[in-house]
Amino acid sequence: MQGNLKRIPATRVQETAKALSGDVRLRILEVLGKKPMSISQLMDELGVAQPTVSINVQILEQAGLLETAQGANREKICSRSCDTVLFELPMLPGEALDHLEEIQMPVGMYSDFRIQPPCGLLGKEGMIGCYDDPRSFYLPDRSDALMLWFSESGYVEYRFPNPVPPGVKLTALCLSAELCSEAVGFQHDWPSDITLSVNGVEIGTWTSPGDFGEPKGIITPSWWIGNTQYGLLTEWRIEETGSLLNGTRCSDACLDHLDLHFDRPITVRFEVKEDAVNKRGLNLMGAHFGNHAQAVKLTFIR
Repeated sequence: MQGNLKRIPATRVQETAKALSGDVRLRILEVLGKKPMSISQLMDELGVAQPTVSINVQILEQAGLLETAQGANREKICSRSCDTVLFELPMLPGEALDHLEEIQMPVGMYSDFRIQPPCGLLGKEGMIGCYDDPRSFYLPDRSDALMLWFSESGYVEYRFPNPVPPGVKLTALCLSAELCSEAVGFQHDWPSDITLSVNGVEIGTWTSPGDFGEPKGIITPSWWIGNTQYGLLTEWRIEETGSLLNGTRCSDACLDHLDLHFDRPITVRFEVKEDAVNKRGLNLMGAHFGNHAQAVKLTFIR
C-alpha cells in the first residue's frame, strides 16, 4: 500500500478535498479500484450519462487522483493514480493555500451586458428566451445558461467577490474561460479579438481563430447539433510586474493598477470592441458545455 501512497502538500489540500467531495467522483474511484476502465465502461458501471462521467473524470484528473491514457480505439482509459492519500496539514498561517481562493461564476450570472443580434443563451433543455432577442438576456432563467453568444461587437460583465483578507498580499490574479468567435452555425476560420478588462483596466486581447463546430464538444449536450461545439481555454494572468495571456506577456497592466479592496467587488469584462480589427463576436461556455468542465474562473494566488 505504501508504494501506492500519494502525499498531498498543504497548498493542494483544498483542491483535493473538493475533488473527493462528490458522490459520483467517489464512485468512479471505487470502480477504478478493480481495474482501469474506459469512459463508456464507467457509464455502464455507474449508470450515468457520458457528460457526467467526463466532467467528473476531468475534475479527478486535475486533482491528480486519476490518470488517463488513450486506448487502442482512441477512447480515453482511466485509472487511479493511488490507493492511499496522505494530507500534509498547514503549520503556519497562510501556508495552506497557494491559490488563496478559486471562484467559478456561471456564464449566465453576468451583472451587465451590451449586445446586439444575432445573440442568444442556451439552457439545459434548449434556448433561454428567443434567438436573436437581447431581451432574453434579462430573463431569470439566464442563471442556468450553459453558453451565451453575440456577434460583432459588445460585452458581458461579471462581478466577483474579493475573498482576500486585508493585509494579505497577492502575487497574481488569474482569469480563465472557454471562448471562441461567433459565426452563423460555425466557421473555424473566423477570427475575433476578445479583450479582457478587470476593474476597468484593459489586460489584453486574445484573437480567437474561429467558431468551432466539429468535432463534438466533450461535454456539450448531445441534442445540440450543427452549431458551436466548443471553445479554447484561455487564461489572462495579472502579476506584480505585468500581465500574461496564455503564458505570453500581453501588457504592462499589473496588480497595483486594479485597485483591489476586500470590501469591493472585482469587475471582469469580456468585450469585442467597436474598433476591433476582427469584430466577430464571441461564444462563452459554462461548466457543462464544450471541452472543459469550468465556468468563468477567477483564481487568487499568493
